[in-house]
Amino acid sequence: MESRCMDAGLRRHDERCYAGRIPDCGLRMIALLQRVTSASVTVDDGTVGAIDAGLLVLVAVEPGDGDPQVRRMCERLLGYRVFGDDHGRMNLSLAEIGGGLLLVPQFTLAADTRKGMRPSFTTAAAPDQGRWWFERLVELARGAHPRVATGRFGAHMQVRLVNDGPVSFILRV
Repeated sequence: MESRCMDAGLRRHDERCYAGRIPDCGLRMIALLQRVTSASVTVDDGTVGAIDAGLLVLVAVEPGDGDPQVRRMCERLLGYRVFGDDHGRMNLSLAEIGGGLLLVPQFTLAADTRKGMRPSFTTAAAPDQGRWWFERLVELARGAHPRVATGRFGAHMQVRLVNDGPVSFILRV
């Protein structure tokens, strides 16, 4: 991930990477996935998405994300082995167990928190771009998996979950 930044003369990621000024520096779409026994999203006192056992995934889109990142994220979410096999080892994927997938847009995951006492959101994609790529991820997931639910982009949501384990991972593609 660091090599493209190093090619640009940087020792590590800096503000230029986070602002999208270093093309293809390696910073891309983020997903915080959590293995759950159940999860739901409520907007204005109404449930807009819910699953039983499966994955709750909070998704952030960054500047420069595109179809390759969205396709790879979908592939990883469905194929990431976080569910126990007969021996209790995390060897099974969401696709293999047929679990639910609850995708929730959360631009705050892309915040730059390296300085000060207030997050900067210059590292998150613009709302129209974020919505476009989030909806593309949902479309791909629904085309590949039968049990997909979502939160609502741009809405104030209440997310409820029962984390199983807990098991949580941050994926970047």
